Amino acid sequence: MRLDRYFSRKRALELESDTLEGCLKELLKVSTSQFKDLERKKLLPGLIARENTMTTYLGHGVALPHIRVKMNRRYIFAVGRSEAGIEYEGPKETEKVRLILLLLAGDNAKDYLNVLAAVARLVKDKSFIDGLVEAPDIEELYDRLIAGFGGILAPAKKTRQSSINKLIFRQAVQVAKGTHCDSIAVFGDTMLTNPLLTHDSFQKFKTVLITRRAKEGDFDDSTFSHVIQVRSFSRGRLSQARSAFLVGLTRGVFSINEKICCIGGIPDTDQFDTIMVVDMRQEFQTLLAEHDNFMPADVSPEVLERVIGIATELSVEGREGRPVGTLFVLGDVEKVEEMTKPLVLNPFHGYKEEDINILSPFMDETVKEYSSLDGAFIIRGDGVLISAGSLIHAPDYYHSLPSGLGARHAAAAAISVATNCISIVVSSSTGQITVFRNGISLPLMEKPFSSNTR
Repeated sequence: MRLDRYFSRKRALELESDTLEGCLKELLKVSTSQFKDLERKKLLPGLIARENTMTTYLGHGVALPHIRVKMNRRYIFAVGRSEAGIEYEGPKETEKVRLILLLLAGDNAKDYLNVLAAVARLVKDKSFIDGLVEAPDIEELYDRLIAGFGGILAPAKKTRQSSINKLIFRQAVQVAKGTHCDSIAVFGDTMLTNPLLTHDSFQKFKTVLITRRAKEGDFDDSTFSHVIQVRSFSRGRLSQARSAFLVGLTRGVFSINEKICCIGGIPDTDQFDTIMVVDMRQEFQTLLAEHDNFMPADVSPEVLERVIGIATELSVEGREGRPVGTLFVLGDVEKVEEMTKPLVLNPFHGYKEEDINILSPFMDETVKEYSSLDGAFIIRGDGVLISAGSLIHAPDYYHSLPSGLGARHAAAAAISVATNCISIVVSSSTGQITVFRNGISLPLMEKPFSSNTR
């Protein structure tokens, strides 16, 4: 998503105030001066009111105050840098906000939450933020900002491809041809530098880069047809494969009838060493059963990806160093709610739907905190969090779960049969993530089960 078009050099400044309100006044002044259709008097109170409801701090010393307004433009961005840093509710006591990205969004902008998510992904890259904070002047800061948000950061220093990598790439092309593959997927985290496609024959295939890195500005992806960002669970070869294929399937990057030639290696070694051919129909045959459409009609692919992303973070990081088990139920909310009852007061009741949408980056920590509650998250197909701590009492049905899977997995399987939903479980003991559809399970990572897995 190219966001650089919504920035202007005139809206980049060194902040003079040492308070949030003062900084917002400075940023609003440069943001609204040339746009006569904005209702200026409502902007500052609206921004402050949002901060009082939910902090917009994103980490690494960056805050993203934002508000919807009536205006002809879809978005207006302004950026301010504070040399000394400002006190801001949300960061750790020893951390101050150094950068404020102000976003004004038109009330008709339909991809508002996707824009917030794209900005959040980019600013989570500490090296990118450090480059902005340490820029020698505001002109250089603006240039680096535009490069990042335009997805055109100077590519990492190119190194000569090793003879083994060249051989792997040449052989991958021959394997792809011989097995009638439709696509070539490169697992880019193998490379410390850019995983450039140097073989001319790659142009005859659809090419997909699979990486844990944020897409915007983190690397040169111009040689690939598609980029799929999926966090890896381990340093194993092709560790992101199943999650990446599932995301690609829901996005329409891959079809169920495709074969994919995959090239990978151990992350951060600069050495490709693995070629694998994946038949999508065989890979997902059990999960899809007689249905070629994995996604329920009312579930957005972006929502499924976001839930998988949060589940991954809970699996890998846990909370306070301990694994956290939880259950997400996506889609067919009206029928799902008939089969659930609250274990606790609903923490999402009474909020605007926009503020409790899982696509919003500001919901990440909230969802992670509530993941420790017994029960499930119920999520509407467009991402709105309906409830947390919900007990599922779907009708019993005959099913055979793998050994070691307990009550949480059984509930996930049952609700996926009784309704047209997708359920995703994070195991509290192993951290394994399992997707259920129509009662069929699909592990997104392979870890040994223990006898008390829930």
